[in-house]
Amino acid sequence: MTSAFSGITWLFDLDNTLHNATPHIFPHINRSMTAYVARELGLDEAGAGRVRTDYWLRYGATLTGMMRNHGTDPHRFLKETHDFADLPRMLVFERGLRAMLRRLPGRKLIFSNAPAQYARAVLMATGIAGEFDGVYAIEQLRFRPKPAFAAFRRLLCSERLVATRCIMVEDTLSNLATAKRLGMKTVWVSNAARTPPQVDVRIRSILDLWRAIGAFNGPGTRRG
Repeated sequence: MTSAFSGITWLFDLDNTLHNATPHIFPHINRSMTAYVARELGLDEAGAGRVRTDYWLRYGATLTGMMRNHGTDPHRFLKETHDFADLPRMLVFERGLRAMLRRLPGRKLIFSNAPAQYARAVLMATGIAGEFDGVYAIEQLRFRPKPAFAAFRRLLCSERLVATRCIMVEDTLSNLATAKRLGMKTVWVSNAARTPPQVDVRIRSILDLWRAIGAFNGPGTRRG
């Protein structure tokens, strides 16, 4: 199995894939983004929330809408909305994560819509920074977030990768749909009962990834 996957590159999402961002991280970011929008546009909290919802539906990200419609400085936005007083204490992750990643054959890259400083801080705090060959955060993607094809092509071109030799590990189906259309294999981290067509393998925990790769007969095929 190891030899069959030695030429593969794993593309890992970060939040809610490698760690659980739902309890502490996402609520903090949501509050910070809403407050930022309110300050920038002179709105109350409810109004800022409506703007964020509109931009999420139209562009897939609050930042994209703010940049396109209000000329927001993306670096300032990301710095202010991802400012954590004590990030390590807010992180929820599984302690066997580093050992699992070490066993996994092939190269490993982070592919995240989060800012680079935050992504690297999470990797350091969880003890897995040394397991990755690179970090592609929103700055490296030229502020074109997943699931946009431009984000994927930016990474593929920068690393000189062939999509069919990549496996995407994600919690978000829209991102996996783009990966699938490009020819990547896909792994969905989810507790859902059903596996949608854009997903090759579904796992409940990231620690199940090592066992799940047995579902692939190799990088170019799918079992069953």
